[in-house]
Amino acid sequence: MKRFSLKLSLSAALLAVGFLGATAPPALALDPADKPAIEKIVRDYLLANPELIVEVQQALQTKQEAEAKIRATAALTQNKDVIFSSKNQGVIGNDKGDVTVVEFFDYNCGFCQRAMNDMNVLLKGDANLKFVMKELPILSAGSVEASRISTAVYRLYPDQYERFHNDLLGLDGPKDGARALEIAGLMGFDMGKLEAEAAKEDILDAFREANDLATALGMNGTPSYVIGDEVIFGALGVDVLRGKIENVRKCGKTVCS
Repeated sequence: MKRFSLKLSLSAALLAVGFLGATAPPALALDPADKPAIEKIVRDYLLANPELIVEVQQALQTKQEAEAKIRATAALTQNKDVIFSSKNQGVIGNDKGDVTVVEFFDYNCGFCQRAMNDMNVLLKGDANLKFVMKELPILSAGSVEASRISTAVYRLYPDQYERFHNDLLGLDGPKDGARALEIAGLMGFDMGKLEAEAAKEDILDAFREANDLATALGMNGTPSYVIGDEVIFGALGVDVLRGKIENVRKCGKTVCS
């Protein structure tokens, strides 16, 4: 076997066994027979310094988050009209508001109930705020049924959509078409007309549109938001959302320099 120095650096060893990527230029010309010994050096080094694995994982996560943010920003720019101005969305708050919060939600999402409360607090204290609601029924067949009725409500009774949305999402337990129709009946809607609207095939097109947007924006759950120039994941609370809204008013971005 060809001799090699045990002082071989970790980076050189990693290069030799492919840890730093196949496209990296080779630092050493090693005999394939040396590979087991080099792998043992790397293994022993990592076992002796396990904190390096955590550092690598953290660096990878940071890199992935940065790349996801770049992709989301590009998708936001490319899909701006559909995100903010699609016909396939309900509106809550001031339709002429100076700041728009776009929320992707599912009626069976527990965190979306918390987000609804955040929305109501924000709207109560801000007469110039507009919420655009993107129905993203991804959790169950019941979610799809509930969103069919909800979509029919904002198509036929847009002025009543806010109350319907709050009443349905605020219910305990699973939501489905039957529970959505129960709320609609209590509100006095024309049930035949509502069910006929909910049965239309193009309502599914609205859900597909929301799903395509969510995928392009890198969303993997509900609630998720678009505010200004930022895609936001999770129910972050009133204070975080309010701060981003105020910054959009101040500088046009969620983070002002």
